[in-house]
Amino acid sequence: MHGAPAELHPVNLWIAGAIVVFCIMLSAFFSGSETALTAASRARMHALAEGGDRRAAVVNRLLGKRDRLIGAVLLGNTLANIGSSALLTGVLEELVGYRGVLYATGLMTFLLLVFAEVLPKTLAINFPERGALLVARAISVFVAAFGPILAGVEVLVQVLLRLFGVNLHAKLRLLSGHDELKSTLHLMRLEGGVPRAEHDMFGGIIELHELVLEDVMVHRTKMVTINADLPVREFVHAVVASPYTRVPIWRGEPDNIIGVLHAKDLLRGIEESGGDIAHLKVEDLAFEAWYVPNTTSVQDQLQAFLKRKIHFGLVVDEYGVVMGLVTLEDILEEIVGDIIDEHDLVVQGVRPNPDGSVTVDGSVPIRDLNRVMSWHLPDEEATTIAGLVIHEARAIPDTGQVFTFYDFRFEVLRKTRNRLASVRVVPVGTQAKAASR
Repeated sequence: MHGAPAELHPVNLWIAGAIVVFCIMLSAFFSGSETALTAASRARMHALAEGGDRRAAVVNRLLGKRDRLIGAVLLGNTLANIGSSALLTGVLEELVGYRGVLYATGLMTFLLLVFAEVLPKTLAINFPERGALLVARAISVFVAAFGPILAGVEVLVQVLLRLFGVNLHAKLRLLSGHDELKSTLHLMRLEGGVPRAEHDMFGGIIELHELVLEDVMVHRTKMVTINADLPVREFVHAVVASPYTRVPIWRGEPDNIIGVLHAKDLLRGIEESGGDIAHLKVEDLAFEAWYVPNTTSVQDQLQAFLKRKIHFGLVVDEYGVVMGLVTLEDILEEIVGDIIDEHDLVVQGVRPNPDGSVTVDGSVPIRDLNRVMSWHLPDEEATTIAGLVIHEARAIPDTGQVFTFYDFRFEVLRKTRNRLASVRVVPVGTQAKAASR
């Protein structure tokens, strides 16, 4: 038979209560610290450390040993939770008997859940960098003080995991650094942290190594070339009429390109001739054409342009047939978007219509259309819109045929021989919305 519950001195009650409150605050500190430190941006901490912020350097050191950090905060959190729960249970058991265990369990569950877990972690997850800088030094001291214990715990954990076939040293990444950077940029764009123009620019830089010259080149059907055998005056007139500074010249047949003429070299030749252009030999003014394989990556070609100090190359396939041309400007446009100067022909080939549809020239690259319209049409199997339609249709469509794929409706508006000259593209969502009105 148990006696009546003992009475505690009021002073002891106040001391016990103060210790319980302190332990809850300590638990909240460790919970918030764990969330803040693990959620803090490594890039921002690195930038702050480079700027001379010593607290950021401490954060980086802690994150460099993430296992030790997590072990330390869990140790502190566990000690605080067990200490406060045990003390409150003992006090209530002295006051009300065995019912105190139930009361302590319910009360500590509420206090720890609200004040030691949800509240500090909510604050930390909303202000991770600020919180990490605030607690870094205190956590660093705690990690150093309990280093031997934590090291022993890490060894024990690794041994236990190995028994279950888990090897912590075989760190397999689900995403490469490139893919992770790309995903981070896309996420920041969705969250509004990066404007669209900057997102497209950074994305263009990241995706350079994924592209080959065939993706960005000017196709041979759009190349401006000049016959070197034209009368000199007609030749000069053709160069002046061209919107480009560098023009390939050919002899005999268009595929027989004998060089590339720079308009400035032509002007220099005219000046040196004293204005007498009758005997001017344009092929002597041209520089040798530089042929590059169509499978060359855009990133490699950019480096080659910079290294050779040449801004113009002819793209050839595996048989040596000219497929098109690529310039330094073409590659830069993949990063910064279309560069229009005072001599460019402002014909983008993309014409939005009032009904939500878009009329697109068949030769418009899919990447350019995606960038202009913020669409996500695939460009793995085809480079142009016409190529995409032909690839999906498995045939060359006739004028008026309609296809629906990738949540878009494609209608062939105009066809020239075997080439799709114009296509009307309608996002399915836009079409459905218009029909419901």
